[in-house]
Amino acid sequence: MTDFRDVVAEQRYEQGFTDGEGQTRRVWADYSVQGNRRAILHVEAEDELRGSGAAGQFMQSLADHARAEDHRLTPVCGYAVAWFKRHPDQADVVG
Repeated sequence: MTDFRDVVAEQRYEQGFTDGEGQTRRVWADYSVQGNRRAILHVEAEDELRGSGAAGQFMQSLADHARAEDHRLTPVCGYAVAWFKRHPDQADVVG
């Protein structure tokens, strides 16, 4: 796994993960800015990471980042909505 990063110019969060063949692949989330809120519009993982748990690990990194930056997240994407429903312990960053 590589460091979580906020690519501000592209309004995208991304993080790298190693696939089964040792290659670095990405999970990312596109967002829009609304003051201190980030609407999570779309979460996607490269095909090679699907089913590996990388997207869930990414979402945890995203919640941790939002907490550290004092941002609130508004999940719009179906995956993000479902992840936060499955992780009510992360609700402090949802708003």
